[in-house]
Amino acid sequence: MFDYEADVVIVGAGSAGCALANRVSANPKLRVLLLEAGGRDLNPWIHVPVGYFRTMGDPALDWCYMTEPDPGLNGRRLPWPRGKVLGGSSSLNGLLYVRGQPEDYDRWQQMGNPGWGWDQVLPYFRRSEDQERGADAFHGTGGPLSVSDARLSRPICDAWVKAAQAAGYPFNPDYNGATQEGVGYFQLTSRNGRRCSSAVAYLNPARGRENLQILTRAQITRILFDGKRAIGVEWRGADSALHTARAHGRVILSAGAIGSPQILMLSGIGPAAHLRKLGITPRVDLPGVGRNLQDHLQARLVFRTKKPTLNDEVRNPIDKIRIALKYATSRTGPMTMAASLATGFVRTSPDLATPDIQFHIQPWSADSPSEGVHNFSAFTVSVCQLRPESRGHLELASADPNRAPRIHPNYLATPTDCRTMIEAVRISRNIARHAPLSDEIRDEYKPGPGVADSDDAALLDWVRNSATTIYHPTGTCKMGPDSDPTAVVDARLRVHGIEGLSIADCAIMPEIVSGNTNAPAIMIGEKHSDMVLEDLRTGIAAPV
Repeated sequence: MFDYEADVVIVGAGSAGCALANRVSANPKLRVLLLEAGGRDLNPWIHVPVGYFRTMGDPALDWCYMTEPDPGLNGRRLPWPRGKVLGGSSSLNGLLYVRGQPEDYDRWQQMGNPGWGWDQVLPYFRRSEDQERGADAFHGTGGPLSVSDARLSRPICDAWVKAAQAAGYPFNPDYNGATQEGVGYFQLTSRNGRRCSSAVAYLNPARGRENLQILTRAQITRILFDGKRAIGVEWRGADSALHTARAHGRVILSAGAIGSPQILMLSGIGPAAHLRKLGITPRVDLPGVGRNLQDHLQARLVFRTKKPTLNDEVRNPIDKIRIALKYATSRTGPMTMAASLATGFVRTSPDLATPDIQFHIQPWSADSPSEGVHNFSAFTVSVCQLRPESRGHLELASADPNRAPRIHPNYLATPTDCRTMIEAVRISRNIARHAPLSDEIRDEYKPGPGVADSDDAALLDWVRNSATTIYHPTGTCKMGPDSDPTAVVDARLRVHGIEGLSIADCAIMPEIVSGNTNAPAIMIGEKHSDMVLEDLRTGIAAPV
């Protein structure tokens, strides 16, 4: 006996899950149940763009994961924020709208995933988008997700863009357009000066549908099976009781690159030896579950400036009042600020075909967003490697669904990754030596003069001791053909060896995309919704 019945049960109301819930429930003949472990997105700081300073690290909204000590970071552990609320991480992130490079998706297809090339995914990016600049060959209008230009500018970021051009990097007004390479300004998932999370974009318009039910505070404990077919899920609700739902057509995991593999393993799908050690009976031995973990590691250079920056504004009580009033009256000013204003996608070597590093330029500086800004005038140059070779993994800590999995990022585990980050720091410093930026800089605070540009070992050691995540975990339920022993889902995102179960989130990425991951996650949800609707129309089930 089940507590709920639906045709499609979606686990996780994040970037992909919200898109799925909207698109699948657009068919009034299908009953859709969307389950979210977190609560509703009622906290007002979620909807203020700069609210990530308040929401990250808040256990009411954030899973607050911590990695295991990482050898590549000299044994340091890193916090890994992940959204635990309607909208998932799109309710906590820095609002940056980045798709990646066409070559990323063409590589996915070349790895044995037909239908995932750039020409096939671009229509889903366009379908999702309501681009304030208007529609063209690369952008769409009228979609659920509002994409806009920043409502804030700061001279220090403008100076960085000009200095980068002086250093030889071209200006690019649209890194989501014909080419990614170059420097310019971020596009944001914002609407009229407010955050446009996936919940705002996709759930709010669909809430009135009689065939869509949304349940929050629903922590999944396991998938339910009839033999090799997924028939539903079990969860513990806010009342601490166990509840169940029957899925007559499909169970879809959209719990993210940490949550989705965790749920699979709790349900007996994963590396059999690991599951047996924890007392879990293996149902399908899929050694790739939890493996292939990738993330973008960022090195954050901080430069002290001769003139005030946002650090000074937010430390001044009168300026803080002015900032709040400006936002309240016009939805402009610093409270509309995304995680970064300016950006750049460049190559560390002319021998590379496409950019391999990305810049995030911030008119403020802090050791972490949750700790507040530094007590001096400064700005930050964050730079990350776009396509790391290093692969980590995650594993269950126990069979208890309430225990967070053990996360092993395995950063900087290859010579290429180390060399790329060293060059990224050098390029960051070189841009800072060019006018007009050089005229604005008082000195380099981090890494500082004690770390010489000519000393590879010192530069790498500084990166190992200070670099942090840029919050893009991916790849832990890799998409690939049957012939790939590490693959977890096929090109239609159906879990190998199980009927009626699929995964749609960043976990399915065989390789991380060359940029921020929110837009690609939404694209994955959009694309999989068409697959699910087609399968349910034709009665096709995933083969065992």
